[in-house]
Amino acid sequence: MRAPPEEFEPSALVELLADGWGFEVAAADYAAVGGGSYHWVVRDLEGNRGFVTVDDLDRKPWLGETRESAFDGLRRAFDTAVALRDSGLGFVVAPVPAVRAETVLRVGPRYTIALFPFVDGQAGRFGRYDSAAERTAVVTMLAGLHRATPAVDSIARRIDLDLPGRRRLESGLRELNGAWSGGPFSEPARRALAGHASEVAVALALADRLAVDVARLRASWVVTHGEPHAANVMWAGESRVLVDWDTVALAPPERDLWMVVGDTAQEATLYADATGHRLDQVAVDFFRLRWDLADLAAFTDVLRSPHRRSADTVKAYDGVTKCVAALSSCVRASGES
Repeated sequence: MRAPPEEFEPSALVELLADGWGFEVAAADYAAVGGGSYHWVVRDLEGNRGFVTVDDLDRKPWLGETRESAFDGLRRAFDTAVALRDSGLGFVVAPVPAVRAETVLRVGPRYTIALFPFVDGQAGRFGRYDSAAERTAVVTMLAGLHRATPAVDSIARRIDLDLPGRRRLESGLRELNGAWSGGPFSEPARRALAGHASEVAVALALADRLAVDVARLRASWVVTHGEPHAANVMWAGESRVLVDWDTVALAPPERDLWMVVGDTAQEATLYADATGHRLDQVAVDFFRLRWDLADLAAFTDVLRSPHRRSADTVKAYDGVTKCVAALSSCVRASGES
């Protein structure tokens, strides 16, 4: 997120890290990176760095609709990441366990905090891989991750094929005829959604039909990262690592692969040779569509809620306009309109 949460006092980091991890903070700088969590780079008295993540349980619909269920989902996700790292997957940037071995701690009713190792490297750009060589490297990494499923099969949560945040998105669709008054982007977001409401409704129905077919693939479910786009892949020296593990879960492999498989068969063939799994195009289509719908649900929820103009709400409004355009194109391409 581009700005720290208004309800969270950054000075609390010092006490939280000292009590939870024995990390004595000498300096803490907010890191305006990512799109779903709040981050700080911290330094201890000896100059060692750490990367702190604070999550808002009200903004984690893929983990649970309530704060308690979202916290349980986040804990299981971070426990899974630690187990994957401990199983030998060095590219997994997992949390540093707290003094009582917890991977994430609660901060009041709404927030959580986790400490990660600081990775000195360069991340890619969101939404794209610049070359086939990069895609190939990530597919190889994902094949290794998916083969590690037995190490976390009893720990990892299983995704729900239902759309995260669907209830809130459908609430917005039902209320398009009245003004939205949450903040400066409420009405622009309402107008953008209203202009494509029929296509969004068709996209929801299409996702439901595809989900029925994807549900039949349960025999091939594996542990997936969930968001292996270029911005979550970092070069650290000569190695690549995967960050941002709050979405890790058991799912069809296409949950990861749709983001990295190019227009040629090269990456799909590489993955099949490494794992024995042939890409299922229905599952690819489903997870691509589900991504846009979930983003639209999340952005709409933010802009219907009380908000101010900020870099984050500007990004949310831009996200609404891009999502409705992408969904309209998808509906036209599918012949469902």
